[in-house]
Amino acid sequence: MATIRKLPTVNLMSRNLNPGTSYWVSTCSEIRQALEEYGCFIAVYDKFSEQLHNKAFDVIEPMFELPNEVKARNSSNLPYHGYYKPGKVMPLLESLGITHPPMLHQVQSFTHLLWPNGNDLFCETIHEYAMIVAELEQLVIRMVFESYGVEKYEKAQLESTSYLLRMAKYRVPLKDETNIGGLDHTDKNFITILHQNDVNGLEVQTKDGQWLTFESSPQSFVVMAGEPFLAWSNDRVHAPLHRVTINGDKPRYSIALFSTTKGTIQTPQEMVDEDHPLKFNPFDYEGLLRFYTEDVTRMAVCSIKDYCGI
Repeated sequence: MATIRKLPTVNLMSRNLNPGTSYWVSTCSEIRQALEEYGCFIAVYDKFSEQLHNKAFDVIEPMFELPNEVKARNSSNLPYHGYYKPGKVMPLLESLGITHPPMLHQVQSFTHLLWPNGNDLFCETIHEYAMIVAELEQLVIRMVFESYGVEKYEKAQLESTSYLLRMAKYRVPLKDETNIGGLDHTDKNFITILHQNDVNGLEVQTKDGQWLTFESSPQSFVVMAGEPFLAWSNDRVHAPLHRVTINGDKPRYSIALFSTTKGTIQTPQEMVDEDHPLKFNPFDYEGLLRFYTEDVTRMAVCSIKDYCGI
């Protein structure tokens, strides 16, 4: 069972976040420390409104009521990028994905797949959602890079970033079913920013093996590091194991923005010293993703060292 211990919370209030101020510097340090200790934190982001929170879940809920053959049009050559239908391993979970959703034409293409006659409300809402949450992801990158003193790599990192938006539904389990909505796993992308409706379910494991919960609110997100971030940081940032459990009598909906890095990912030379010898060879995201999908047991542990460790 998860404990009542809480994940750290960082208030990212735009009116206070002026680069170079003491508040900015202390918040950068707060984020870095949370990622090193827990691998994640709750971000309260005031640029995201309660109105957009409500609209986003209002438009995705009917999407899951579409016929399966319609949702199956959301296909991809990359694992976990297209439609995931409930199966024996995770019978409660169903999800769809949009690649590069900050680009309006990508959301339009996805919308046309599911609604050939159009669905302007869905398209406009999800594009707005993706733009704001991608801005949050970029803010976190900037603050972490500055906290480590490697801000000269920030521009290249942001220019090489691409995004995947996954919208998920976890139905209520039947009496004879498990309540595990999402199996224990670590993320294989750089950063995940997760938002959920009023049904909690996310649990994150600490380094000492305790499971912590995330209490949702309209302006709160879980910002979580994936294994590529761990390797980039030369094993300073933690990539936490996490899962989803479903309790109660309402389905859980979530929206997750995954950031990935195009091209080669490598540890900055400034992150290597006598106390922190280089631990990872350069690698690329797609190669890492395919490595994990070759063996499903690799999804449940943080084993990037098996892929590119020195």
